[in-house]
Amino acid sequence: MRLYVNIDHVATLREARQTDEPDPVAAAAAAERGGADGITVHLREDRRHIQDADIVAIAAAATTFNLEMACTPEMLALAERLRPFEVTLVPEKRQEVTTEGGLAVAANAPALSDALRRLRAAGIKTSLFIDPDRDSITRSRDLGAHAVELHTGSYANAPGEGPALAALRDGARLAASLGLAVHAGHGLTTSNVGPVAAIAEVEELNIGHHVISRAIFVGLETAVRELRHAMDGARHRP
Repeated sequence: MRLYVNIDHVATLREARQTDEPDPVAAAAAAERGGADGITVHLREDRRHIQDADIVAIAAAATTFNLEMACTPEMLALAERLRPFEVTLVPEKRQEVTTEGGLAVAANAPALSDALRRLRAAGIKTSLFIDPDRDSITRSRDLGAHAVELHTGSYANAPGEGPALAALRDGARLAASLGLAVHAGHGLTTSNVGPVAAIAEVEELNIGHHVISRAIFVGLETAVRELRHAMDGARHRP
């Protein structure tokens, strides 16, 4: 299972003082030394944390780079220019603190279809950040996405066995059966990641806030190693 570490909140800390530290590029390198397989950032339209210069630098430095972004003309043009390894299209509201749910795939199908076509033409792998429901998953396949990232927020709010975890298991199984790569993320931590990591169809996790929070106390490399250990332990447990 791959681990992509989201380093947005390194930039959040930097922007609090509008200075040059901490450096997200240095954070990306530390995360990779700790065992991350790739780096994820979300370039928001309001530029509240990650900035354009950051993604240029990270795209050049990271082993594998996943750019999260809204489905807008500005962002699509930027992705076509930078050509990251992967783009994950996510919903975005200016007033939200963090991404609150998955894409409304049916309501935005024409725009998403066009965006996916453009990204594929640029040689970029594509993923849609969606809730783990049948309609969103099947529509994502029909629109031509390479992967879906299942929103794990409901599970993170009520971890353990229950409807949220069951929905993730069922959604991952369905997505894989349709030929989609299955990713997952949002609100995952070392203490709750195990049941999600144990879902055989999930091949990639995107985790950020917990890693950066833990890094304050133990350092970024150690925080990534702890999470990696929790993921891998759950994955390989009989």
